[in-house]
Amino acid sequence: MKREKIYTRKGDLGTTSLGTGERVNKTDLRTSAYGTVDELNSTLGAARAFSTNADTRKLLLKIQNKIMNMMSMLAAKEQILTPTISEMDIVGMEKSIDYFNQFLPPISNFIIPGNNKPGAMLDIARTTCRRAEREVLRLSETEIVDPIIHKFLNRLSDLLFVLERIEYLINKIPENFWKK
Repeated sequence: MKREKIYTRKGDLGTTSLGTGERVNKTDLRTSAYGTVDELNSTLGAARAFSTNADTRKLLLKIQNKIMNMMSMLAAKEQILTPTISEMDIVGMEKSIDYFNQFLPPISNFIIPGNNKPGAMLDIARTTCRRAEREVLRLSETEIVDPIIHKFLNRLSDLLFVLERIEYLINKIPENFWKK
């Protein structure tokens, strides 16, 4: 079996290849959008590794696969056959939010993150998700982007907030609320 080289040297001058084969600057809005989504995937992986809840770990792995689909969709640039995200994925996240949220006490103030490692990692993933959402929206101002991507990221950040709170709950860690 022949091993492929990890490096190609093609990016040494500041360009990268899209899924279509087109080369663009690494600072291109599209590259920035899917690069930030890639960062989100890494933070989700770290959150999964730290999570103490088997349901959370299973759900995060499923989401990571969808995030890989999203990166493929963003890197394709054109409507070609790529893995996708669907409305059913959004509905699934909403059902997960509703399921986990039923166990949580209501809140009326912002929560200060960092009460334990799993919760802190989920909050980092949430804020990375919000940044990815902004990058995708910025890209959509000048190029066609499937609106399902924005919707998915918007719902995912809500889910990550709920999962952070669940980690505190199951570990019997009190939430720290912002004291104005």
